[in-house]
Amino acid sequence: MNAKQCSLASALLPVGMLLIAMTSVQTGASLAKSLFPLVGAQGTTTLRLIFASILMIVLLRPWRTTFTASSLRTVLIYGVALGGMNFLFYMAIRTIPLGIGVALEFTGPLAIALLHSRKIIDVIWIVLAVTGLALLIPMGKADTLDLTGALYALGAGVCWAAYIMFGQKAGADHGVQTAALGVMIAAIFIAPIGVAHAGSALLDPALIPVALGVAVLSTALPYSLEMIALTRMPVRTFGTLMSMEPAVGALSGLVFLQESLSLTQWLAISAIIVASAGATLTMRPEAVTLVPSD
Repeated sequence: MNAKQCSLASALLPVGMLLIAMTSVQTGASLAKSLFPLVGAQGTTTLRLIFASILMIVLLRPWRTTFTASSLRTVLIYGVALGGMNFLFYMAIRTIPLGIGVALEFTGPLAIALLHSRKIIDVIWIVLAVTGLALLIPMGKADTLDLTGALYALGAGVCWAAYIMFGQKAGADHGVQTAALGVMIAAIFIAPIGVAHAGSALLDPALIPVALGVAVLSTALPYSLEMIALTRMPVRTFGTLMSMEPAVGALSGLVFLQESLSLTQWLAISAIIVASAGATLTMRPEAVTLVPSD
């Protein structure tokens, strides 16, 4: 292999990792929906976070981290935001298609990107994002999309925005161990809700293989791949590629859940994707990027 081929391979490798990570997250979300009839979205979120926290604690060994009062507070907020993001997203996709849920949730990091950019062209991204939201959110009785589910997804977007803001600071203080700590805190935060809803059903051994699969596909594998990819590509490229996630979610819903979308819904998702990619490309270099979600 010559130098040119090696250069091309090194450039394509992180892109491939990121695409696998996005596919893994959305496949995990599709698998998670199979648990909803058994333990609800609340119980499914609890199982995912508990198993994911066990995996990540073993792999990343966060007990080696030393905290100050300030850094502990940041990590706690980061973990609560992560738990809220996962919980609200699963509550959303009970009643709305996966792709639409991801697109609505994506308004959180999109808002962060737009807040960190001051260019005239950003008006275009705002208009596209608002147009996409207007096409997705039901405003009349004739609309088939569940309004409650849409609001849950937007709430997940708010938590995603908080996850980005506090996750960056927590990550700067404690590095990769932050992810394990955040998932552990998220599990502790959400577990009482899941237990209250599903009770002893959460202890059914038959749920373990699926719950473990959801934890690996939705958390352990994609977080690891995204972390590696981010170290091997520019932040702006990472953010732009992450903007494809609503489309990946829609395709995953179509393939695994038979969730077909209307042309209007596809156009709305496309508008949000373009707005996210555009906002990432035009934001100031020091701005926050669009980071992984569920």
